[in-house]
Amino acid sequence: MPKVRRSLKAPPEGWELIEPTLEELEQKMREAETEPHEGKRKQESLWPIFKIHHQKSRYIYDLFYRRKAISSELYQYCLDEKIADANLIAKWKKTGYENLCCLRCLQTRDTNFATNCICRVAKRKLEEGRILECVHCGCRCSG
Repeated sequence: MPKVRRSLKAPPEGWELIEPTLEELEQKMREAETEPHEGKRKQESLWPIFKIHHQKSRYIYDLFYRRKAISSELYQYCLDEKIADANLIAKWKKTGYENLCCLRCLQTRDTNFATNCICRVAKRKLEEGRILECVHCGCRCSG
């Protein structure tokens, strides 16, 4: 199985603890990229990729900020090697963005009438019992 994409720079101490999980997520990413997309909309075929990208970034974020299980050197290494999305993690650190699924949901230019994505609307303002999917990343929002 191919390793997680890395530069020639040696990884810091603790890499061997998170490497198996990152390799598993990388394998899922390759499967999602090669999955046939006949019968799906263009955006729909990208949803599994966004989901796995979110999982990798959330895994690194949780290890560093919540559980404090990895060193700052290892965290910075993951950001430098683009294993985790630094911009997404920066948003998660801000109040109100803790559960943000992807950065595309923040861009108002990609929505009708230049409004928020449906997953950014407060759940209490949505219709009760109705399940909605974000057009950008496929996250499910239930009202």
